[in-house]
Amino acid sequence: MYSTLMSTPERLIEATRELLWERGYVGTSPKAIQQQAGAGQGSMYHHFTGKPDLALAAIRRTAEELRASAEASFGGEGTAYERVRGYLLRERDVLRGCPVGRLTMDPDVLASEELRAPVTETIDWLRGRLAAIVQEGLDAGEFAAPLVPEEIAATVVATVQGGYVLARASGSPAAFDAGVRGLLALLAPRTA
Repeated sequence: MYSTLMSTPERLIEATRELLWERGYVGTSPKAIQQQAGAGQGSMYHHFTGKPDLALAAIRRTAEELRASAEASFGGEGTAYERVRGYLLRERDVLRGCPVGRLTMDPDVLASEELRAPVTETIDWLRGRLAAIVQEGLDAGEFAAPLVPEEIAATVVATVQGGYVLARASGSPAAFDAGVRGLLALLAPRTA
């Protein structure tokens, strides 16, 4: 399934990422990881101390990729609104859901401070980054006061995560798209 150019640890991490997204922590067995990665049990335990260690590496990788993907929109050219819009409208597999957001619904991830940490840090980073962009928009006169940057950031994250849930429940991305359109209409910059 994975490129033969990938190292065994990379294949194990990628397989674990996929399985965590699809099945959650409990449903991701070491045997399933090994099968998906095309790696033997000895290889897995040579590179990682066990399933929790491998899951932590996979969760960290997922969090890093989410941050990089979001930052591509946030750090781009344009007004604050255009950057938030770019983030909301970026390419996503809506019906599959958010790989980080789904981890917040996994009781085994939440029960482990170590596994939960990269999830919490990523959500906090996302909210902080969005709040800073909204503040830039307020400072530039693009958004009308009394918007509170932290509240708008929380609303953006809630719209995205809730949109994933509604889309998955209905089997259609339409609910996600409607939520995004509604939020963008509410955030639309004031006209002179």
